[in-house]
Amino acid sequence: MRDPRFVTIRRGGTLTDPDHHLLALWAATCAEHVRGLFEAARPEDRRPREAIEHARAWVRGEVRMMQARAAGGHAMGAARELRGAPRYAAYAAGQAGCVAHVAAHELGAAAYAIKAVRAAAPEGLGEVAGRRECRWQRDQLPDAIRELVLDDQRLRNDLCWSVFDC
Repeated sequence: MRDPRFVTIRRGGTLTDPDHHLLALWAATCAEHVRGLFEAARPEDRRPREAIEHARAWVRGEVRMMQARAAGGHAMGAARELRGAPRYAAYAAGQAGCVAHVAAHELGAAAYAIKAVRAAAPEGLGEVAGRRECRWQRDQLPDAIRELVLDDQRLRNDLCWSVFDC
């Protein structure tokens, strides 16, 4: 059963369009923060960058939900043949692009960004780097959605590799 707080009002949930937009922007910010980890491995591949751009364009009303979702899917396609930090960074971008379709993907963008930072850290420092990234992400949360996201992190932390223990 989907959490009604992440389902828009017009679909029977309680999520307002402005809060949905804030979730998409926050997810894009999380993905943007680690995008360079992907681009260092694949500088010519623009799919993750485009997914992040589409998430923001959706918020501005410049693209339709299906376009943002498709861009997210393409970014996840860019991740498939990679490993480690570049893979996770591309997945973060893909999840950010898909927030327009399903608001609850906001947590996927954040979790994959943390996994990317962990994987990119020097040996033995992944956990510390991940906690730092988690705190940075939380600092980026707009007040209007802060408690919603923090509660979502508590509820779904186990599903997200426990990356929100920060």
